[in-house]
Amino acid sequence: MAATKEQAKAQARVEAEAPGPTEIRSQLLRTELLKASAWLGLALVIGLCIVLIQPILLIFAGIVVAAILDGGARLLGRVLPVARGWRLLIVCLSLALFLAWTVMFAGSQIADQAATLQTVVMGQVQRIAAWASAHGMGNLEFDTKTITDNLAGTVGRVTAAVGTVLGALTSLVMIVVLGIFIAIEPRLYERGIAWMLPIKSRENFYITTARMGFTLRRLMAGRLVGMIVEGVGTWLACLMVGIPMAALMGLLTGLLAFIPNIGAIVSGVLLVLVGFSAGTDAGLWAIAIYFIVQTVDGYLIVPMVAKQTVDLAPALVLGAQILFGALLGIMGLFLADPIVAMIKVALEREAERNAGAAKRKAAASP
Repeated sequence: MAATKEQAKAQARVEAEAPGPTEIRSQLLRTELLKASAWLGLALVIGLCIVLIQPILLIFAGIVVAAILDGGARLLGRVLPVARGWRLLIVCLSLALFLAWTVMFAGSQIADQAATLQTVVMGQVQRIAAWASAHGMGNLEFDTKTITDNLAGTVGRVTAAVGTVLGALTSLVMIVVLGIFIAIEPRLYERGIAWMLPIKSRENFYITTARMGFTLRRLMAGRLVGMIVEGVGTWLACLMVGIPMAALMGLLTGLLAFIPNIGAIVSGVLLVLVGFSAGTDAGLWAIAIYFIVQTVDGYLIVPMVAKQTVDLAPALVLGAQILFGALLGIMGLFLADPIVAMIKVALEREAERNAGAAKRKAAASP
């Protein structure tokens, strides 16, 4: 009742007042100003996204972590009939215990092997350069700084948020915490975004976000399975044939398996270089291990996951990785695959809406 009286008083005051100097009488001028404001607002949004690209990537990485945690809670719900909060807590504690176990039991071994890896890889690179120079391919000289600078230039500008070890750890903590908060109550944030949209657009928003969530969960499940298979398989195979730094090779192979295409190439190069450092037989075994592990992942795990999610063409993913890596740095390289998957889901949903609208229009026309 009080609000109605306030509205009536305000309306009476407006009706009693005379037009001011800023009153626009021309309808054409109003229309053009609205158009200019829309274009200016769009330009400001694009500029703001460019300036804030680092926190935007961190937020999206948090959403990816939330999808992983949510997927684990949903999977656990099939065998454990408890509340979702308890299932999510079990998943988080399991991941924390696994990381603690890795650091406690394999941390010192991996740290020692990591200190040796750079020396081994540089020695192998220099041997290759010497062989190439001996066969008339030019005088090639490499050092650690040159290779690091070239890799940094290839990947693109590494964002300041992850440019240092301290920055990387801080960003990782922020991503994990953000992912946990989103996973605890995902509907809360979904409703909050939908509230800012027009009512007629909310149904489509809910459908699109549901499909994106399903796709992202399945995509990340496939990535995690691939990381485990490649990492553990490489570690055990390297132990069996006597390739040095087996634990580190397994860890790097598993981590790099998160990045399709490029990750497999980088891990394969490192594995072969380390293998040949122990002899020709070990190098040949390293090549065989690489092809066996990649074949299992590429022909068994990836197709099985692709049937349940968005089937992304390898060239499309690789092109996105090159583009995002050059523009956004290492974070863009890691997140290129899920970003492309989300874009494809949104485009497919929009195409579905357009096709439905066309069918309804055709049915309504005489």
